[in-house]
Amino acid sequence: MAENVNSMLSDESCEVCHSDASSMTDTELSDLHVQVSDWSKGDIDGTPCIGRQFGFDSYREALDFVVRVGVLAEHYNHHPRIVLEWGKASVTWWTHAISGLHRNDFIMAAKTDLLVLNKKQ
Repeated sequence: MAENVNSMLSDESCEVCHSDASSMTDTELSDLHVQVSDWSKGDIDGTPCIGRQFGFDSYREALDFVVRVGVLAEHYNHHPRIVLEWGKASVTWWTHAISGLHRNDFIMAAKTDLLVLNKKQ
């Protein structure tokens, strides 16, 4: 995991995103992806997304992480796909309102990374 999580991105807050929001350009997406480079670009049923798998030493640690991601998601009213397994959890962000990626997804990815960093400190 990148230990230099971009503090500017992780310090931002999600803004309400409506279905008429402008799509991000490829350049904007690339610029933001560099700041959360441990996240992979992909798609879910044709919808662009970013995702990452996190490893843990036990099911309990993975579960605790999932709960922290859930609390974060509720706080910002922006909800990812989360898959919990023994010793790992996968988190995938995309913006449902626009069926694609928005700046909010990269903000939440950076905030998710901080959940792991802050737990290790």
